[in-house]
Amino acid sequence: MLKKRIIPCLDIKDGRTVKGVNFVDLRDAGDPVALGQSYAENGADELVFLDITASNENRSTLVELVTKIAEVIAIPFTVGGGIRTLEDAKVVIEAGADKVSVNTAAINRPELISEIAKRYGRQCVVVAIDVKLVDGEWMVFSNGGKKATNLKAIDWALQVEELGAGELLVTSMNSDGTKDGFEIDVLQLLGDKVNLPIIASGGAGTIQHFVDVFEQTAATGALAASVFHFNEIAIPDLKNELKQRNLPIR
Repeated sequence: MLKKRIIPCLDIKDGRTVKGVNFVDLRDAGDPVALGQSYAENGADELVFLDITASNENRSTLVELVTKIAEVIAIPFTVGGGIRTLEDAKVVIEAGADKVSVNTAAINRPELISEIAKRYGRQCVVVAIDVKLVDGEWMVFSNGGKKATNLKAIDWALQVEELGAGELLVTSMNSDGTKDGFEIDVLQLLGDKVNLPIIASGGAGTIQHFVDVFEQTAATGALAASVFHFNEIAIPDLKNELKQRNLPIR
């Protein structure tokens, strides 16, 4: 069994960490380099940095920031946002990222997944899937959750697995920032169908929510932002509780 991972997520806008609710109403949460360093020192297993406006602004990820992050942390980190080509992925990985996350660009051109996996190995390719319940069906959204697609979450997850994805980062837009708990239903649904590690995202509000997602789904990672950024949950406390529940954590 894969050990469970606790993964703070830092959404980056204009060089700052921000956090919103349901993908809107963003507020400042601090300097991403300092935050990343603090999380690494306090027991985070991995970090995810997402340049949340890169796709909509049609520009590349902030490579200078990636270089600074790589200089101060020793745990694996993933970078996403604005990675549209193999060259974009190359620049980010060479700047120090361990993995790249693709979302909108992979929806627009699915072969991007295969290109990155072929060059760097599938372990470097995280496909982020933003999902929303629409008329009883979990559907995929692109462009930072702003654009509906005709892709069903299950179909897209199976397709990206076949194309060479090494991991899925599944964010429930319905739950994002609400602190009402991870969306267990869609995570169970995907866990039953795909043979990839799944990172659960969207909805973490209490330590119990992390316990629930690990006990009730196949998720191997749980990602959160505001509960960590605003000191509502301390990672050492969270890990201690998971250990006491006999969950296999790093």
